[in-house]
Amino acid sequence: MKALLYSALVLCFATTSAYSKENNITQLATQTVTAESAHLTTRIQWVKFPKIQFDDADLKSQDRYAIVRIKANEAGKVIDAAVKESTGITKLDQILLKAVYAAQTKPFQKNGNELSMIGYQAFSLKLDQNNTGNCALDFDSKVWQAQQQKKKTSFTYVKAPQLNISANDLNGHDRKIKFTLKMNKHGNVKQVKITQGSGVYTLDQVLKQSLLTAQVKVPRQYWIYKKSTLKDEIQLHLDQCKP
Repeated sequence: MKALLYSALVLCFATTSAYSKENNITQLATQTVTAESAHLTTRIQWVKFPKIQFDDADLKSQDRYAIVRIKANEAGKVIDAAVKESTGITKLDQILLKAVYAAQTKPFQKNGNELSMIGYQAFSLKLDQNNTGNCALDFDSKVWQAQQQKKKTSFTYVKAPQLNISANDLNGHDRKIKFTLKMNKHGNVKQVKITQGSGVYTLDQVLKQSLLTAQVKVPRQYWIYKKSTLKDEIQLHLDQCKP
């Protein structure tokens, strides 16, 4: 009887031990995976702005407007685009989508990680927008001019930012914009602040987007105590456009 009881206890302990080991293995194999949601924004920052090519005839004798919903991956590549407010002309909508897919956004960063992005971009297509008045204006800021003349400046641009601004965008007047740039220690622009606007909000925003893709070099002494904030200004003239 004692032998039988002893055997039963041994079997019970063996079974419990086996279950415990199996349970521990299962617990160790369990992992929790989390993923960041796409960043939502109403102001997309572009590295390469959509380049829209159309003829005046495509507008059917009137200016056209549209809003496009855009999704870009962590690298800034546009992976999805949909027209939310149509121009009213299917051909124009398709031209917009083609231009959007060929463009590139600036990746959004959170805690050092780059996230996918979802945002909306408004487009304005105007009659006579394809004439010589629509050619891109050069980035000819005060610091850039001094830099080209080998004069001493508080910072230098690695290369001139690409403006997505035409003479038509000036709405018939020369414009002047003053701004500040806040940099990180790698020379990348982290923030742009318009200190004196042009009087045309959309023009100011396009300039901000262009500057956010810029890279500058700053003398080392500027980084001793705090991140550097740099000042510059640009004048945009109606006769500056070069076909």
